[in-house]
Amino acid sequence: MSEPASAKPLPARNPGPSWGYRFLRACDLVLPEVVFKPLRALGTWIALAGMPAQRRHSRTYLALVLDRKPTLVDVFRHFFAFEESLMLKLRVANGRPHCTVMYPGSEHFRTYLNEGHCAFLGTFHIGRSDLMGFLLGPRENHRVFMVRHRVANSHDTEKLGALFDQWLKFIWVNEPENLLFALKEAVAAGGSIAMKCDRLEFSSKTEAFEFFGARRLFPFTIYHLAMIFRMPVLLSVGMPGKPGESVLHGIPRWEANPALGRAENLAAARAHFQSFLFYVEKLLRAHPYLWFNFMELNPVVQESSVAQKSSSPPSGVAASH
Repeated sequence: MSEPASAKPLPARNPGPSWGYRFLRACDLVLPEVVFKPLRALGTWIALAGMPAQRRHSRTYLALVLDRKPTLVDVFRHFFAFEESLMLKLRVANGRPHCTVMYPGSEHFRTYLNEGHCAFLGTFHIGRSDLMGFLLGPRENHRVFMVRHRVANSHDTEKLGALFDQWLKFIWVNEPENLLFALKEAVAAGGSIAMKCDRLEFSSKTEAFEFFGARRLFPFTIYHLAMIFRMPVLLSVGMPGKPGESVLHGIPRWEANPALGRAENLAAARAHFQSFLFYVEKLLRAHPYLWFNFMELNPVVQESSVAQKSSSPPSGVAASH
């Protein structure tokens, strides 16, 4: 029997059973690490076997970053690195202390926020970036509105959001009819806007940039929003550090120059984002298993085929779980 036309589609969900995250948290509380880590590795092998599309996308990415044909062990390491990043988020949600340190040359990020300024905070699905978005509030005493894609089976996001509720609020990107209004409210409340800038899913504006030897499409909405709301853009990613630490890597902020026209400011924004992509590519060459995009790589385009979006206010932004 066909589904009624008025029925709502089922929400997107993360892979795995609905009880999976709670099971991991419970095991972490009762099992010693010498026992629990091999069990997590076994679970990763099982997940890898049941996710052919993600395996395929992992191999495509790893072939580029490793400059060779990846082995099955390489793909496992990629999957296991993601599992371990998830495990860290669950442990922080369980109350484990964790702090953020600045990579040398990235201290400007903390200084700018600690001076009471707000910004659009852009990042990628890399390493500890997601966790550091949650930690910005309590560690830097800074209010953050996190642009996210609402999905089912997102226990880590729910628990971390509840834990840091005093500093953190969510703006759901898959509710586009309310998006600009929610952004205006967030800016008026004196908060920074955190959003992912590597997936095209919900971006209304894209542009082509050099990344891993080709011109690839990336979301560019964050810069248009920054110009609309007259706020700077701070781009960063979080990488593993010493036990109990994550390391923030950031480049100097971009801010529209009121003395320049729109075209000139956008040209400067493109140069800023390109410099970040070069920085990210260098990091990934050194840490190849830490880009958690188990989906098709950003598409390669010929410059002449890049569609120019209209100058109307953006209706969506790039964000994802």
